[in-house]
Formats: sequence, C-alpha cells, structure tokens
Amino acid sequence: MNSTDQETDLYDYYNYDNSTDIPGPCSNQNNQSLQKVIGPYVHSIICILGFVGNSLVIVTYACYKRAKSMTDVYLLNVAIADLLFVVALPLIVYNELTSWSMGPAACKLLRGSYSVNLYSGMLLLACISTDRYIAIVQARRSFRLRSLPYSRVICTIVWTFALLLSFPSFYYYHWYTPSHTINKYINETDLNITHHVEYVCEFRFEDRETAWTMKMVVPSIQLAIGFFLPLLIMIFCYSCIIGTLLKARNFQRHKAVRVVLVVVAVFIVCHLPYNVALLYDTANMFKEQSCEAADAVQVANTVTQTIAYLHCCLNPVLYAFIGVKFRNHFRRIVQDLWCLGKKYIAPRRFSRVTSDMYMSSRRSVDGSSEKGSSFTM
Repeated sequence: MNSTDQETDLYDYYNYDNSTDIPGPCSNQNNQSLQKVIGPYVHSIICILGFVGNSLVIVTYACYKRAKSMTDVYLLNVAIADLLFVVALPLIVYNELTSWSMGPAACKLLRGSYSVNLYSGMLLLACISTDRYIAIVQARRSFRLRSLPYSRVICTIVWTFALLLSFPSFYYYHWYTPSHTINKYINETDLNITHHVEYVCEFRFEDRETAWTMKMVVPSIQLAIGFFLPLLIMIFCYSCIIGTLLKARNFQRHKAVRVVLVVVAVFIVCHLPYNVALLYDTANMFKEQSCEAADAVQVANTVTQTIAYLHCCLNPVLYAFIGVKFRNHFRRIVQDLWCLGKKYIAPRRFSRVTSDMYMSSRRSVDGSSEKGSSFTM
C-alpha cells in the first residue's frame, strides 16, 4: 500500500451516515444553509467595521500620535493583528463558497495567517491587561517596567510565539479533493454526467496516528493559550485593578471600574461560547454520532465563531476610542480630511486660507506635549 492509500481524510472517516450500507459524509444541510447567510452577509459587515475601526487606529498612530507608552505599542499591534484578520476573512469565506478556487498556496497562507492573528491578538490583549495592572497596582515600579524597548521586545516575542503555535496550520492544511468527491466524480463520469471537481482546504495527514494526535493537540492548544490563558490573566489583573480603584479617592473611579467590567464582559461574551463549542467538539471528535448531532454541532460552531469575530470590531472602541486623548486625535483626522477636501474643491481664492488652516491643525498636533499613555481607564 503506497502513501497515498494510507492518507486519512478525517472528514470522511468520522462524519458519515451509517443508515445505509455504504458510508458517506453527512450533508449538514442546516449548517450549509446558515453559512450561505452568515458567510457573504454577516461576515461582510464584520470585515467592513473591523477594517474601518482598526485602520483608524493605525492611521492615528502613524500620522498624528506617536506611541509613547507600552500600552500604545500593544494597542498598535492589536490593531495590526485585527486588520490582517479582517483582510484574510473575506478571502477565506470566498474560497469556502467557491470550493477553494484560489489553489493550495492560498489554502496554507490564509489558514496559517488566521491562526497567527488569533494567537497574537489574544496574547496582546493579555499584555494590555498586564500593563494596566503594573501601571495602576504596581505604580511605584511602573516607570522601570513600562518602557518602550521592553514593549517592542515583548511584541516581537508574542508574534514569534504565535507563528510557532501556527506551524501545524501551515504544515498540515492541504488543498485536495475528498475521497467521497472523487468516487462521485468517477461514477458520474462513467454515466457521461458533467461534474465539477470540488476541493477543500482541511487538515490532511499521512497516517492515522498523526491524525489522532494533531486533531487533539491543535484545538487543545487553541483553547489553552488562545483563550483560557488570556482570560485568567485578564481576570487576575483587572480584579486587582478594580480593588485599587475602589480604594482611590478619585471621582472618576466608578467610570473606570465600569470600563474595566465592560472590557472583561465583552471578551467573555464574544469568546466563551465559541471555546465551549470547540471544547465539546474536541471531546467528542472520535465518538460516533448521528448526522443530526454532527449538523447541530457544526451550526453551534458557526454561530459562536461569528460572535467571536465581532471582537475585532469592538477592540478599537474598547481599547482606543474610549480614551479622551485618542478621541481628540480622531477629531483632528476628520478636521484635516475636511480641510483637505475644501482645499481641492473650493475656489482658488480660498485655497490659501484652507491650506493655512490645515498647516495650523498639523502644528497643533505635532507640537503637543502629551506625556504617558493617551488611554484612560
């Protein structure tokens, strides 16, 4: 038996309807119908909102506000990770709806980049909570620990670690035709029926032992490092922050506490359902189940995964635009765009006035002497 015969297609092997004599893959009609709505419509809205919000954060840092604190560096990297995600998501959706028409390179690149952005984004949120913990709870040591060189080194480590964790996605995802599709194509060819060969981009392994191992290891790592570790860090850090804020004699402490609670609550609401569904799916992966049960699990994964995607749209609001100084920079973006529009649209006799207004606005930004982090709790 050659290596091709030994390859294991887990989709065919574990999801089949045994009500007939010949095993075949489950159709998962409910999940397919749901994906036809969520894929092109709901995901499009998520991509547009996430692209606009994270692009504004990056533009603000690039043109108006330099990163002056560790939190600023973390927020910029979170925006980059979320922006890369919302750029890759429509390509993934398009390929899934068109039987992965972009070929094997796109299969590995898109699946791998999705994993990198997942790990890096979640770990950077944990870094932000740790930085805020040091700044508020460990204020006496914050000046020494919260330096820009440290933040850049930590971000480099996070991205490298995310890339290493994503190695199985780059290596084991393959663009291929499932065995049941090949059999259907051969049968219909014998009957002179024109049939378009379908491709998938899924995990594919050379032997069953590797398949069993990686099918358990990959989701387990995603659950442990991509969710539970950041969640525990956030709960610990923000619990200590709330305790410190409640002891402070500051009239804005209640607002700061509410912001902290909202940040944690949104994180849990967005990511907990999907990770619970992923945990259930992983625990029952090698158990025989009916097609109805498999379809229900896939529907739950699709819905909860879409809810998790919403977090990339909410990150700019929760971590950036909620700060007063950042909102001021955003207003300057709008004012400068308005002035540029007037400069090129208005009559020539007003062009000099609008140019002076634009330069004045630029000088007011560049000449600002803001210190420390621009983001308030």
